Amino acid sequence: MSTAKRGRKQGHHLEFETHENIPKETTMDFSLPPRVREVIGKINEFVKTELFPVENEFLQKPFREMKPLLAELRQKVKDLGYWAPQAPQEYGGMGLSVLEFAFISEVLGRSPIGHYVFGCQAPDAGNIELLIHFGTEEQKQRYLTPLLNGEIRSCFSMTEPDHPGANPTWMGTVAPKVDDNYVINGRKWFTTAADGAQFAIVMAVTDPDNENKYQRASMIIVPTDTPGFELVRNIPIMGDEGDDYNSHAEIQYTDCTVPTSNILGEEGAGFLLAQERLGPGRIHHCMRWLGICDRAFRMMCDRAAKRELSPGKPLGTRQTVQDWIAESRVEIHAARLMVLHAAWKIDQEGTYSAREEISMIKYYAAGVLQRVLDRAIQVHGALGITDDTPLSYWYRHERGARIYDGPDEVHRSVVAKRILRSHGMEL
Repeated sequence: MSTAKRGRKQGHHLEFETHENIPKETTMDFSLPPRVREVIGKINEFVKTELFPVENEFLQKPFREMKPLLAELRQKVKDLGYWAPQAPQEYGGMGLSVLEFAFISEVLGRSPIGHYVFGCQAPDAGNIELLIHFGTEEQKQRYLTPLLNGEIRSCFSMTEPDHPGANPTWMGTVAPKVDDNYVINGRKWFTTAADGAQFAIVMAVTDPDNENKYQRASMIIVPTDTPGFELVRNIPIMGDEGDDYNSHAEIQYTDCTVPTSNILGEEGAGFLLAQERLGPGRIHHCMRWLGICDRAFRMMCDRAAKRELSPGKPLGTRQTVQDWIAESRVEIHAARLMVLHAAWKIDQEGTYSAREEISMIKYYAAGVLQRVLDRAIQVHGALGITDDTPLSYWYRHERGARIYDGPDEVHRSVVAKRILRSHGMEL
């Protein structure tokens, strides 16, 4: 065989031999990892029996009123040993790899409260990873331990209203060093979960004159009760301001002063830390989106099979609806395989080696999410835009999937440029 690529089945393995810059043999096992196989059925059952029944109440009431019930559910998860599945075991988590957690994240994504109840919600999960890998012992004791235990919440303050969020090297928030302190001045927005957070991890320029633009910014831990930290507002998202569970705040930093010991990692390493945080974070997002897709798809199919247009004529008899079901099934399956491959590659070779795959899944899975949700709402008719189902909640809160963590257009450009460079084109 003289083709450039040959595939051959070996049990549930699939091996590819390729040429040029791709490793000669890449083997991925599509069976569930052993640790996941042991627990995924039980976690799925917990989501269906414990979380699905309280979703309507969650959608109708303020989060503050739901806290006691959610705290009970969180304790049940801890008692079962499923708390913080993404965190290392020595820190009280399940110690799952990126690929292993991807499977769990998909299951949790089927409920709007899944990740929160299991202690792996954004942005806390990403901040936990940063503190584990780059925090000092003092930082871990003060911030990481209570965050891991679910006693406090945190936020990640990076995006700015006056600078494109897709370019993390260009920002106006500065933090010059004065004696043994950083004095932070600037404005941030879309700081998720700032309402109710006990501390923020802030991206700020600490070395504006550095010739390397990737080494100008640092990450600094700022307790939200620090003078000069002002939560200006929760930005309304499609009519919903959110609360201390799901909000996106505008923050003003005015001479906000914290000790230099609050720096996370090394000075000037902010961009590097952000990349380390966002890579696995995009896997988590994408698998959560696929969990949403799976739930929306099942709801769409159930509605199509049972909702009658006239006696004996359910919606599913219409070819248009059949097309939506078939197209959704194919897109979900394709996106899932892409995301699992990217997670596997991160585990095998690290985030840097998987950056092209991460960009591909970010925009492809986000697009699939939007299309599947839209079709599910359409099949549900007027019911789909009410809060009697979680569809409208997801539609409102997940439209940003194609924007945050890099808009679709930027990720497409990244992928295309890498391909063109491999063909000798200078960019």
